[in-house]
Amino acid sequence: MSPVRRGSEQPIHNRIGVLRAERGLSRADLAEAVEVNPQTIGALERGDHYPSLDLALRICEVFGLPVEAVFGRAPFEPLSTQVYRR
Repeated sequence: MSPVRRGSEQPIHNRIGVLRAERGLSRADLAEAVEVNPQTIGALERGDHYPSLDLALRICEVFGLPVEAVFGRAPFEPLSTQVYRR
């Protein structure tokens, strides 16, 4: 499965790297769980490619989260700014 590339007008942001780190998963671990190459996970994390719907759902299943918690059109605010607002 190859990732899908989209234009810069409607980017898809994700929290894959943060969620992987929280769960102690390497790119290879996540890639194996969703049946893609580790390079695909890296490209998704960097925003170089966007996942197909099928791949996005498989990633969300690994994390046990809804799609909206992992992927979104607006950049995700860092948790530190949500928790430590002044």
